[in-house]
Amino acid sequence: MKGRKLLMIPGPIEFEPKVLQALGAPTDSHVAPSFIETFGNSLELMRTVWQSPTGQPFIMAGSGTLAMDMAVVNLIEPNDNVLIISTGYFGERYADICKRYGANVTILTTDVGNIVSLNTIEKELSTKNYKLLTMTHVDTSTGVLVNPEPIAKLGSKYNTLTVLDGVCSVAGEEINQDNWKIDVVLTASQKAIGVPPGLALLMISEKAMDVFKNRKTPVQNYYADFTHWLPIMKAYESKNPSYFGTPPVNLITALEVSLQHIVSEGMETRFLRHKKIATAFREAMLVLGLKLLPVHKNISANTLTAVYYPENIDGSTFLKHVGNNDIILAGGLLPSHKTQYFRIGHMGSVNNNDILATIGAIESSLIACNYSFETGIGIKTALTILNN
Repeated sequence: MKGRKLLMIPGPIEFEPKVLQALGAPTDSHVAPSFIETFGNSLELMRTVWQSPTGQPFIMAGSGTLAMDMAVVNLIEPNDNVLIISTGYFGERYADICKRYGANVTILTTDVGNIVSLNTIEKELSTKNYKLLTMTHVDTSTGVLVNPEPIAKLGSKYNTLTVLDGVCSVAGEEINQDNWKIDVVLTASQKAIGVPPGLALLMISEKAMDVFKNRKTPVQNYYADFTHWLPIMKAYESKNPSYFGTPPVNLITALEVSLQHIVSEGMETRFLRHKKIATAFREAMLVLGLKLLPVHKNISANTLTAVYYPENIDGSTFLKHVGNNDIILAGGLLPSHKTQYFRIGHMGSVNNNDILATIGAIESSLIACNYSFETGIGIKTALTILNN
């Protein structure tokens, strides 16, 4: 990594060299046979990564927020009831998106760092006919991990469509969309999918597509309307050219490379690798005497970790010292706690050496900030887990 710093934030992440090579290749025509093949292959590979052989994939030019937008604007109509299960900043954002389209929004929240209980969710679902509920698998602002499977079961029980915001989880946390009966799983390219920012990716269930096809009012967003994009996805997957808006050719070319890499690793192997790296990092932070933002280890994400600064240590000074050790970390995002914690991304191509280098930089920064601890204990703890 000479000449540049190691990027250990919750996205954009470090990318595989072959992905970057594909991104930098000469741009092909969006209707060239080679690109049509690439686009079609990428759609098929998504089904494997999402574990949704029956789903309808969408590859869009845009950020994760576009994916969030598309997931609901195509499925809800004015005055539909929507339930938002929030574990941080992005749950609140989903509430704002749904309100924009005229939905009657109920938002369930809990203490910072915790999850909303299943009993609370079911109690609310039983009060009225909810058209749709959203949940954030891993909220990038808090590092809190939600278990989507039992929530999806509640959605099925109450005939409510379920949307999983997987921006910070897809290809890093376990997801089995078809078996768990989740109607929409969405993400963005710059996190565990392993492609530079610019792609919004969604997988839509057959049930959700039927709801879309039977809606009574026009979709309230021209660009995001499935009516325009479904024929495009169908055409490319059948290896035929089509046009509504010009696709981001180089990003999709890079996406194919990254999805092939993910699939070749194997989904279960990949999930376990993320879990081991995350466990090693979390345990290292705990043995250093630092406190995690999630209230329990079992609801801590495997793609990122949120850690409180030690008392009497200035966060900006701490992060500056980390940066002086050639590691880039992220500050807090949750408005109420923004200056109280920092965040570390460990997803995608991140390896053991990256984690150890990051722990070492954190230890060095703590020493510079006059924080007392046993030098090397974090690295030693992580090594024990990584070598097991």
